[in-house]
Amino acid sequence: MTGKDNQMTGAEIVLKALKDNGVEHIFGYPGGAVLPIYDEIFQQEEIQHILVRHEQGAGHAAEGYARSTGKVGVVLVTSGPGATNAVTPLQDALMDSIPLVCISGQVPTPLIGSDAFQECDTVGITRPCTKHNWLVKDVNDLARTIHEAFRIAQSGRPGPVLVDVPKDVQFATGTYTPPENHAIQKSYQPKVQGDINAIRAAVELMANARRPIIYSGGGVVNSGLEASKLLRELVELTDFPITSTLMGLGAYPASGKNWLGMLGMHGSYEANMAMHDCDVMVCIGARFDDRITGRLNAFSPNSKKIHIDIDPSSINKNVRVDIPITGDVGHVLEDMVRLWRAQPNKPEAGQTAEWKESITRWRARNSFGYTPSKDVIMPQYAIERLSALTQGRDTYITTEVGQHQMWAAQYFGFEQPNRWMTSGGLGTMGYGFPAAIGVQIAHPESLVIDIAGDASIQMCIQEMSCAVQYNAPVKIFILNNQYMGMVRQWQQLLHGNRLSHSYTEALPDFVKLADAYGAVGLRCEKPDDLDDAIMEMINVKKPVIFDCRVANLANCFPMIPSGKAHNEMLLPDEATDEAVATAIDAKGRQLV
Repeated sequence: MTGKDNQMTGAEIVLKALKDNGVEHIFGYPGGAVLPIYDEIFQQEEIQHILVRHEQGAGHAAEGYARSTGKVGVVLVTSGPGATNAVTPLQDALMDSIPLVCISGQVPTPLIGSDAFQECDTVGITRPCTKHNWLVKDVNDLARTIHEAFRIAQSGRPGPVLVDVPKDVQFATGTYTPPENHAIQKSYQPKVQGDINAIRAAVELMANARRPIIYSGGGVVNSGLEASKLLRELVELTDFPITSTLMGLGAYPASGKNWLGMLGMHGSYEANMAMHDCDVMVCIGARFDDRITGRLNAFSPNSKKIHIDIDPSSINKNVRVDIPITGDVGHVLEDMVRLWRAQPNKPEAGQTAEWKESITRWRARNSFGYTPSKDVIMPQYAIERLSALTQGRDTYITTEVGQHQMWAAQYFGFEQPNRWMTSGGLGTMGYGFPAAIGVQIAHPESLVIDIAGDASIQMCIQEMSCAVQYNAPVKIFILNNQYMGMVRQWQQLLHGNRLSHSYTEALPDFVKLADAYGAVGLRCEKPDDLDDAIMEMINVKKPVIFDCRVANLANCFPMIPSGKAHNEMLLPDEATDEAVATAIDAKGRQLV
């Protein structure tokens, strides 16, 4: 590209830069400050724009798109409220390490700081919730900035970035610089290879372990499919038990013989007990957040800890570790597998026999057990049947946030990475449905299901218009208990059963709501009817709202109460004390 060929308007530069960075879909909502960009979108066909109904929906849809594909999700919003509405998904993506590029419009540069119509300090507002952001005042800097935005979003620990583009810059003419020619920001050079001596020390520590555990997180998924393969190979070679955070589900198969289930506040008994009693912990791509550790001074008190993470700021931030390894999980696991195979002194036979016996005893507690019913659908049963009836299908699952999210993590078995999209760090109600639309746009022939709660789904329900418009046959599977379930559970167990504003008095008729949007509405109230209803939902080639009426007051167990350690879990068979078993809500209904 030379001469006049690389002279174009700022709006043309934005579209050209997106195309050159491999973008195929944009999720956005137009407004005055981005109309020049939308005019260019109208005049091209390479990139498809998906019109959402709220900028929060755009961000979450881009998150689902990115998480399911490994690509960068792209968001386009206008100035002022368009940008502020994008703050929630930007923070969500930051906490869950999702690569996003957000292009926001801004008032013309002469008006910046004048309180112009739909003006806000977008760069200032979004600085804490992005990896990096830019306000581009010179059209000649625009292409370089967008290329750098993509590099930063997807390298190192992935995350969101924002490029704020004033309207006059979009109209101005400048020089387009292709990606291969742009100057890289030298201050940002993530370390990819781990220190080989530290990896060697880690392998030696692992070889001498008698009570080992592998604790994997979303960093394994972010590193790519090869990292998940290497993780599985490491588990097979070492025969170590493995657990995972909420974000890491699927990196190791739920059907694997070494799988302990998810750990943490609502994790399995065997996973949490093993974390508490282990002597060597291998943390791979996780960050020791509070939902995992419980009470910090009681977390895995007698273990040596190995921590592999590409983000050096995550190491020793919450938990002091013995062997820190900064690097990309895939590269470090490759070295770790190679060194394990090459070590001259193999672990002794039977070295971990007692440990495996302990794990077998913990498994026998059946911590995910629940009391089935012939009269009412138990929420756990609903997820079990949904999981069973989707096995063998090309399925992607998203969730909202609450009890249904934890039940999905507990009872839906994930065999592959990138099939599970949920809001982990920020815990954003309303995430799941737009995220599912993003997944469906990326995988139009796949089965995409948003497991939702009756409260969460109403946060972004307007995106049903988007799903219908783009023929995205997303299935919303609502566990409808007429409560903000997790809020009610905490109020019941921790606040004297004072159920303050956690009951939903005026729920919509979800079947009629689906019909009003031009989608399909289904309802199921009896366990015997559930399988047929789920199959009907799966076979419909349109968006579906499935109103699954479940037990009103079922609680999500196991549960580590606030301020407790991993070995102080509240299990289902222990949660029958008088205060819990006789809990009655304001409507006078007995706990199921």
